[in-house]
This record gives sequence, structure tokens and C-alpha cells, in this order.
Amino acid sequence: MTHAINSLAAVVFDFDGVIVDTEPLHFEAFRRIASPHGIELAWEAYRQKYMGFDDRDAFRALFRDAGRPLAEERLAGLIDAKAAAFAKLAESEGVEPYPGAARLIGELAGRVPLALCSGALRSDVQPILARAGLKACFAVMVTAEDVSVSKPDPESYREALRRLAARFPDRTFPASRCVAIEDTPAGIAAARGAGLKVLAVRTTHAHGPLAAADCVQESLQALRVEDLEALARD
Repeated sequence: MTHAINSLAAVVFDFDGVIVDTEPLHFEAFRRIASPHGIELAWEAYRQKYMGFDDRDAFRALFRDAGRPLAEERLAGLIDAKAAAFAKLAESEGVEPYPGAARLIGELAGRVPLALCSGALRSDVQPILARAGLKACFAVMVTAEDVSVSKPDPESYREALRRLAARFPDRTFPASRCVAIEDTPAGIAAARGAGLKVLAVRTTHAHGPLAAADCVQESLQALRVEDLEALARD
């Protein structure tokens, strides 16, 4: 890996809604698992209330909002069942990167350390990245199993920076010189809470809910490495 470009220390990508469009598959998997418990989930409710949570916190919120008690010992079974449903959907329907995502990741890889910070399970993320030829581009990966609380808590982003520092002991990773790419208010809050600059893409939300980001883009298609460097320098 060559020396990091100027002021940009690292770029940290969210996964769902930034690299690939898997949110409809996650929604359908949640819907299938929740329905036998008498919980009916609509897309708009999922998008507004639960998108951005990891599976653990999403199930907790779903059951709480439905007024149904959820014992912690039942949580692991629900998460496993949802992961299996998601894997079947991803295999049958296929998942492709958003336009511009693979190109940007490829341009950044080798020039600046890349991390992935997702509320999804590692088993959800890795096969999709591998099929897209992107898995090796990420120096570190933080997924739902690695943290005790999901976004909007900043723990996942703090852990990503800690792992980057451990992976590259000869570099420094000031949070203010690292850029997170997110698509949800929860993700923006998590990244900003850890001190990162945030670029939001309008893949799952309109501009209004993303206004807390430092920059909002329609997509990654026109985004250049120089744009991220400028954001880290501001």
C-alpha cells in the first residue's frame, strides 16, 4: 500500500445502502421471521424505524413496539433464523454493488486504508463482498458481532479506528481525518459521534434526514477520491 493521500487518513464504508442494495432483502427476511410471532412489518415502517439497527436491536425494537415481551434467550434463535432467510434471498435474487461503488472502492484501495463498519452480520457481508471482488479491498471489518450496541451508538466506528491503528501501526488515524460513507441517520450519528467526517448518499433516505452529514451526494457515481480528501481537509 502506498502512502496515504495527503490529509485523508482512512475511508470507512457502511455496507447496506452504500455498497450494495440489500435493505429490501433484510426487510423481507425480518418480515418472514416476525410474521409467525404476530408482528406484521411494512416497508415504510422498516425504513423509518429499524433500518440502521443491527439484527439484535432491530428484533428488540420490533417486539417492544408490538407490545410483545422478548426474552433475551430467544434473541439468538431469531437472529439465526433471520440470517438463514437473508442468505437464501441473497442467493436466489443476487446482489450487485450500487453504481459507482466498486469503482470508488477500487480507486481508493492501495492509496488509503479502507474499513467496513456495518450493523449486518459478518456472514451476511463477506459472501456478497467476495462475489463482487471487493472483500480484499478492506483492511479491517467491523460487523454486528464485534460490538455490544449498534448504530447510532459510535462504538462500531471507534472500533473500526482502533482496528485500523492496530493493522497499520506506522500510521495515525485521527478521527477528523477519516471519512465515513453512510446512508441513514443512525449511521451518520454513529460516525459523527466517533468524530469522523461523514458523506451521506441518498440511496435510502431523502436529503432532510441526512442533513447532519458533512456532505450529501445523490450517489457514488460521480464521487472522486479528491472529493473525500477535500472533506477530510475541511
